[in-house]
Amino acid sequence: MATSPYLDTCTLELPDGWVNAWKFENALMNCGDALGASYITIVIKVPAGCKLMIDVIVRLLSFCNQAVACTKRVRLEFETAAGAASYLNRVGFFDHLAAPVEVTPARPTYSGAAIHRGGNRGLVEIERFSRASSVDQNLVPRLVAAVERGCAARPEVKQIGDAMFSIFGELIKNVFDHSQTSLDAYAALQTYPQGNKLTVAVSDSGIGIMKSLRPALTGSKWHNLSDVDLVVEIFREGISSKPEDKRGLGLKSSARHAIGFRADLDVRLLNQRVLLKPSNNEYQPNMAYSQERLPLLWGTHIAFSFKLD
Repeated sequence: MATSPYLDTCTLELPDGWVNAWKFENALMNCGDALGASYITIVIKVPAGCKLMIDVIVRLLSFCNQAVACTKRVRLEFETAAGAASYLNRVGFFDHLAAPVEVTPARPTYSGAAIHRGGNRGLVEIERFSRASSVDQNLVPRLVAAVERGCAARPEVKQIGDAMFSIFGELIKNVFDHSQTSLDAYAALQTYPQGNKLTVAVSDSGIGIMKSLRPALTGSKWHNLSDVDLVVEIFREGISSKPEDKRGLGLKSSARHAIGFRADLDVRLLNQRVLLKPSNNEYQPNMAYSQERLPLLWGTHIAFSFKLD
């Protein structure tokens, strides 16, 4: 475990180079149970060459704000004001970062997202929404338009756009209906032309999909499934906590749309991460890759990744 000499402090050391969800979670494991009771201070070190993927950025944002809500002291230490700090400013990370979070060498003096919003056709800056306030009605259309621009080389681009409209709408609706938290949720999108990939991520800080679903499954055929297998079934079968609740069907519908366009689906639970890769036009347990016994991170964090062509 990488900790500072002080017993009440843990350190999350992000690696150099591209940081995807796998690398981020490994770094979080090395840090320890940062949101648990053992630590009162969390230091996050970001090296000069660190390049965070957009799904990692919204996950990191939720992590920082959850830590502050847990009355922990959080300090983000950037090796330089350029690089990762500059990109985070561009996507709007600091606009939504809780004010008590300390940033070194300093917080940006202006918002890159506010100045340049909409100027990059491959980016939808971080958008905040919560159960306490209505979501920007233009958010889903902007996300869909960015997907269509990114996937313009694909012959089924119009169908992808239609499907993504349903997916985004469903994911955002779930936050309002089921997260049970006053903390904000976030959505963002980034295309990666050199990696031939587009990623869209939605992150909330609620009770988590398993905690809201498990109590209703007692005695059912899904009761004894592992969390990984249950995630697969949620997106395959449309499991819901209430018969009248259409949430499960919505997630199932979202997954079917995503599978049709060969999208990878990444789901971060409270203490697990599951990566689903489509096979034979569905998500299957034998194509689910998991990281288990992860440190606590509240909420449900979902990312879809598409190939651009």
